[in-house]
Parts: sequence; C-alpha cells; structure tokens
Amino acid sequence: AVYNPLIEEVVAKLPARQSMVVHEVSYQGAEVLPTPKTVCFVGVENKSIEELGDFKEQIYQQIDTLLVQSEAFQPISKRVVDAALRETRLRPDSLLIPENMAIFASVLQRQGQPLNYLLFATLTSGTTVRNASEQRDYLLTLEMVDVHTGAYDKQSASISKGYHKTRAGKFWHYNPLKRQD
Repeated sequence: AVYNPLIEEVVAKLPARQSMVVHEVSYQGAEVLPTPKTVCFVGVENKSIEELGDFKEQIYQQIDTLLVQSEAFQPISKRVVDAALRETRLRPDSLLIPENMAIFASVLQRQGQPLNYLLFATLTSGTTVRNASEQRDYLLTLEMVDVHTGAYDKQSASISKGYHKTRAGKFWHYNPLKRQD
C-alpha cells in the first residue's frame, strides 16, 4: 500500500525528463527515430527505519518492469548486471568511481549490452511521534547517472503513513495520509 504509489509516481517522472532528445535527420532527409537509452538498474538501497525484507526485491522488480514497459529506456537484465558485478568484483556504490564505471561498462559492452546510464533507487523515511499518534514519511528517490558525462538526474516521490495507538496499547492502526509532493 505504501510502496506501489511511490514506485509508479517516481518511475513515471523519469521518461518525461529524459525524453528531451534532439531528433536527428539523416542525409537523405528522413528522420532518425531516437533509440531507447540503455539503463543499468543497479539496485535498491534501504535507508528507512523499516527492514524491507522481501519487499526490497519486489520494489526492484516493479521499477524494472515499469522501465521495460517505457519506450524511453531499455534496461539491462538484472541477471546480466549481477554477473557483471561478480566478474568485476565491484559493489554498486563503487560504480560511481570513473575507473570502476569504465571497467563495469566494458564488461557489459563485451556481453552486447552498451551502457548509457546507471540507475540507483533509495528509500528513506522520517518519523514524527505525537501523543498516541505516529506519522512516517517515505521518500523513494531514483538517481540516474550518465556514464559518459557523469551528469545525473534525480526524481523523487513521497507518501505519508499515519498510525494511532489503541487503548489496549498493543496495536497500531494504519491510517493513510494525503500524499505530499
């Protein structure tokens, strides 16, 4: 109930920003259609207070599926990404070091997977407690890094979740709050 709207909103924002491409015209005057940008979705980083457990893989799969369905991006298979990470013995956060990015990109290139962008997802949360009520704000951020220039784009979506403690003091009732943009 919390992650699905975040994922749908943040992934929908990426193609809109990334679709600002210049259409090329061939020497014969015919327009050359833009090709989808190859994206290597590296993974989901949890920086929220809650343990994600199996939701982490589900979040990854939902984001990856939406990228596959978009016309702006051509994601690289998670299996190929994982194999390239094993072969290079690199961790996802070390891919932002230019030398490591070049090594990783060359491994993908050898596998027939040219690379345009690295994509990182981060889930964070913040909690406010007042009397018997608690509000948790979630923020899902996608950061897309251009492997050729190092330039990056960042999109986020947020949602709040409210709880109220019952008289028995044992249970919290989920109370969805208005989404914050």
